[in-house]
Amino acid sequence: MTDRNSLAQEVGTAFRDHGLTAAITALIGGTIALLASVARKAFTNDAMLARLDRELLAERNRIERQRAEDRKTDAERLARIEADIRAMRALMFEAFQRGGGD
Repeated sequence: MTDRNSLAQEVGTAFRDHGLTAAITALIGGTIALLASVARKAFTNDAMLARLDRELLAERNRIERQRAEDRKTDAERLARIEADIRAMRALMFEAFQRGGGD
């Protein structure tokens, strides 16, 4: 909104000071400047969105790697627990076998 007000003020000042030709030149120049500003903002937003997409993808990959590592750790822990249970079961079976045979 400020760009439009300054553009109108610029055109009005040029018209008042230098006539119709200067006012038209100021209007064209201001319009080009306004279009350049809009284009710059659009490209900046596109660049920002692209950067955010890259960061999001990197974060997703990091989280997926962490989940895979967590699953691996859990599987190893479960394997150790199962091995301990089997060892305890075998030890108890052996103890009962010896106790019953005496």
